[in-house]
Formats: sequence, C-alpha cells, structure tokens
Amino acid sequence: MSMFKDIPVDVGVIYEGERVRKADLQIEFGGTEIQDKFELVKARKMEEVEDGKITIIGPDMKELSQGSSSPIGILIEVAGEQIEQDLEGVVERRIHYYCNYIEGFMHLNQRYDVWLRLNKKSFEKGFNSFNLLGQVLMRLFKSELPIIKKIQVTFITDPAKVKEYKQEAMKTYEERDAKARGLKDEEVDSFYGCTLCQSFAPSHICVITPQRYANCGAISWFDGRAAAKVDPKGPVFAVETGELIDAAKGEFSGINKMVKEKSLGEIERVYMYSAFGYPHTSCGCFEAIAFYIPEVDGFGIVNRDFKGPTINGLAFSTMADSTAGGRQVDGFHGIAIEYMRSPKFLQADGGWNRVVWAPSSVKERVKAFIPIELEPKILTEKDAQTLDQLKDSLKTNAHPVIERWKEQPTATMTEAVTKQPAREVVATVPVSYAPGGVKIVLKGAKITAKKLILRVSREGS
Repeated sequence: MSMFKDIPVDVGVIYEGERVRKADLQIEFGGTEIQDKFELVKARKMEEVEDGKITIIGPDMKELSQGSSSPIGILIEVAGEQIEQDLEGVVERRIHYYCNYIEGFMHLNQRYDVWLRLNKKSFEKGFNSFNLLGQVLMRLFKSELPIIKKIQVTFITDPAKVKEYKQEAMKTYEERDAKARGLKDEEVDSFYGCTLCQSFAPSHICVITPQRYANCGAISWFDGRAAAKVDPKGPVFAVETGELIDAAKGEFSGINKMVKEKSLGEIERVYMYSAFGYPHTSCGCFEAIAFYIPEVDGFGIVNRDFKGPTINGLAFSTMADSTAGGRQVDGFHGIAIEYMRSPKFLQADGGWNRVVWAPSSVKERVKAFIPIELEPKILTEKDAQTLDQLKDSLKTNAHPVIERWKEQPTATMTEAVTKQPAREVVATVPVSYAPGGVKIVLKGAKITAKKLILRVSREGS
C-alpha cells in the first residue's frame, strides 16, 4: 500500500492472524504476566488534538532488551465534526484490527487485557519504535474512518505512568458499560454482529445485544449502533432479530441466518443465553470463561488474569485453547465480564443459581449483580481448591445447585451433553502422513459413552 512506503515492514490484511511465538520474540507489551496495561480512545474537541502528534512516555521499543516484557498504555485521542463519545469504544476496538495489519506484529485482546508482541525479523528490518506504530495507526484510522479529522497517539511504558493512566481508563470503561445496562433485548428490533476477530477465528461472529456484550467486553449495543451508522460496510453491522424461536435460550431466526452466512455455513444455530446445545461461539479475546463442572452440575468462572489452576485443575490458558477458535463447545463459554451483570447471563442454564465458583477478584467486580442471598454461597480460590472441598462447601452453605443433585442423582457430563439436540461432531485423528491430522465430520450425530477416561501425559514436564 502506497501510504506505507516509509515503513520498514509490510502493512496489509495479509498479516491478520499472524502469531508471534516466544522463540521469535523481540519484545512484548502487556500479556498475562504484566499487571498494568490498557488501551483507550477518547473523543476530543478539534482544538484539543494536535493532528499527527506521537508521544512516548517511557522507554521506546529499541531501548528495551530482547525477550523482555513491559507494561503498556495506548491513548488515542480523536476529533472531528461527527466524532462523539458513543464512538470511543468502536474506534478503540479497531486498534486490535489495525495492529494486526503489521508484518511481524501481534495484538491480542482489548481494554485492560492487551497483549502485543513484535518478532525479531521485523525489529531487525527497522520496525523498532512506537513512532512507526503510531504512524501506521493514524494513517489507517484516517483512511478507513474518514470522520476522524485529527488524531494524536500517546504510548506509555513507564510503569508508574501506565498505572496512573490505567486508573482513568478503568473509570471510562465503567461509564460506558453502565450506560448500556438499562436497555433490554426485547426492546429493540435489531442486534449487531462483529467479525473483527475472524482473522484468528474464521467461523466466529460476535452477536451484540443490549444484554449480551461482545465477548471481548469492549463493544456494547450502543457501540455497535454507532459503528454500523458511520461504517455500514465495516466489521460491525446491524442484524435484524427476526423471529424469536426460544426466549429462554435466546435463539432468533435473524441471528441464525446471519451466523450461517458469515461463517460460510460452519455455524448454523446460536443460543445466546446458554452454554449448551448451540452456545455462542468464542474467538480468543474473551475476558472470561464460564465452564461446566460435571461433579457438582454447576458452573465455574475464570478470567484471563487469574493465575494458576482453577477448581477443576485446569488453568485459564488450557481451557481457552479448547474454547477459542470459533467453535461451539458444550459447557465452555467465552464471555465478557459485563455479561455477568446481565439478567440474561446463562439464563437457560439457571443463571447465577448455577454458578458455584469464581476468582475472588471477579466476584468482587460483579458482586452488586449477584443475588444477595447467593453471593456468600459462591466460592472462590480462597474457599476451595479441590472438587471435594467445593462439593462439601456447597452442601454446608446450601447452595441452590444441590437441589439439582436430588433431582438428578446420577447426572454426568455425558448425560448433560447428550440431552442436547443432535449436531455436527468434529474429530481430528492424527496420522503419520497428514500433518495436523484428518478432520472427520459426523453430520447430525449424537455420541454417548458409558465411561469417559482422561489420561494426562507427563511427557516433557
């Protein structure tokens, strides 16, 4: 592209989805090991923005040692006659989009969860400064969103300054989220779809409703409406709800039609408010995972920043690998933290009455939205570390989930899943002559098993 002749690496959609592995890493910013990181867009008045200005607070890329990790803050300020506060989240989410156009540069997640990596090859070619990243972002924003007339970018790597700026960013996120909480799904005739993450998950389409945020937690229904208005052919678009097929599960004919089209037939049905049957697909940028715990017939929640194993012995990263990629996986549901504040949260599965475990940090964030009588009965890593402890505590605290044990004393994960409608089953069989295995698709199959045996390999540990 001619606008990038002075940039030492290629820039284009061809690089979307490119991963930077640890062996190829020059430098990384944010990620799971760094506490303070954020990206924020603010709408300003024309006179408040110096067009084209790039500010770096703290060490630049070339001043950081190879293989090191750094805190990161990205503040983008935009102005224009049509720029308003409702567009901040929309512009902000495109940071992810445009960063991934850069050869050898990877951007994951959003808001306070960002993770950026630059590989050695691009660094050696000369992509070694935030000045270059800022130039790419500004040109792409102004080219693809002409309503932006002026833009300035600030990159922050100084740890104290990142922490300081992040506090203000968190206030902005909360203000945006709170605005969307009063509207109900039943009060609108259109939802919004988002395909921003299809470069990493080709069959994934986020469906954004007033009561179900995008999985990334960065786009509300109001953000979707604003995005579709200013860029109707862009990655965020309006979707007619169509006929309501199932109110409890949240199945709509308009949503089914849209996801089938946008996933090229890979996904045919979606339940908006259930983790079973045809759950909403997950990309990889979700803030948290709602995961089924068959031993207690309840759900656990784990967020991206939670360190170590959860109550079922698995870490967030392990479950994320099984949940992401645009798949529909029974009992594993990528979600936004804001969705946990919604009355529609896992509505078809029992909602909060089915949640038995969550990290203390997450529980504290959504405490005001948990039923008062239930809040002390939901355990955290401070209360239970094993499934036996969890089960005993649920009995002691008379958690409502134990009523399900009386109704279904022999319920198992196999039974819970096989009660769902028959659907496509995909298995990958490794064979020596086919790298990655052979994909076997069983259309309309329902699989039952008398026994499930999980063997954990210790090889290489």
